[in-house]
Amino acid sequence: MLDATRARDWVARWDRQQERYLADREERFTVIGDVVTAALADRPAPRILDVGCGPGSLAARLARRLPAAEIVGVDADPVLLALAEAAHPAAARFAHADLRAADWPAQAGLAGPLDAALSTTALHWLSESDLGALYRRLGALVRPGGVLVNADHLYDDQPGVRALARLVRKARAARAGVEENEDWAAWWAAVEAAPELAGPVAQRRARGYAHSDEADLSTATHARLLRAAGFAEVGVVWRSGDDTVLVALR
Repeated sequence: MLDATRARDWVARWDRQQERYLADREERFTVIGDVVTAALADRPAPRILDVGCGPGSLAARLARRLPAAEIVGVDADPVLLALAEAAHPAAARFAHADLRAADWPAQAGLAGPLDAALSTTALHWLSESDLGALYRRLGALVRPGGVLVNADHLYDDQPGVRALARLVRKARAARAGVEENEDWAAWWAAVEAAPELAGPVAQRRARGYAHSDEADLSTATHARLLRAAGFAEVGVVWRSGDDTVLVALR
C-alpha cells in the first residue's frame, strides 16, 4: 500500500536523483515561481497546467507559493502519477494524458483558458513534430496575456557552444557534490522492486510506457515553434550551462 509518508520518501529520492543532472534544480524551481508570480500578478486565482508533471515536485512548490491557484498536473507515467497523487494530494489535480496524442486535453479533462502552462525537464523526450503540435495546443489553451514556461536542457545550434554549455553544467554538478547521487536507472530499478508500487509498475508495463531518445532540440527551435503556436514574445530568463528557463508570453 502506497501511503502519503512512503510516497513523499520516494519523491524526495526522485528529487535527489534529478539533482545529479541539475545541480541548480531548486533554484530553477524558484525562478519559475518568480516568473509565474510576476506574470499572473493580476490573477487572484490563476489556472495553471503542469505539463509532464512527474511526481508533482513543481506542483507542490507552486501550491505553497500560490495557494489560491488551481493547478492541474498531467503525465503519461502511472508510477509518477501515483506518487504525485499520494505525496501531494492537496497541491493539484493530477491526470493521465499522453502529450503526443491529439486529444490529450480531453484525456486530462482539461479545458481553457489557462493562465499559465509550465514544464520542467519533461519535453526533451518529444520529437520536433510532436513538440510543435503540443505547443500549438497550449497556444490555444493559454489565454492572451498568459505565460508558458519550459525549464529543460535546451541546446545551442553551434556544436562548439553546445559542448561548452554541457561542460559548464557538469562542472557545476561537480562543485555542488551531486555527481554521486543515485542515477536515473538505479531509481527506476528500486521502483520496480518496491512492493508498494507493484500496481502502478504493472500499469506502466501494460501500457508499454517508456521514454524515447532525447530529441536534442535547440533553444532556437523551441522559440520558433512557440512563435508559430501564437506566442508573441519568447526568450531565456535564466540559464546554467544548458539548463535553461525559456519563457513565452501569449
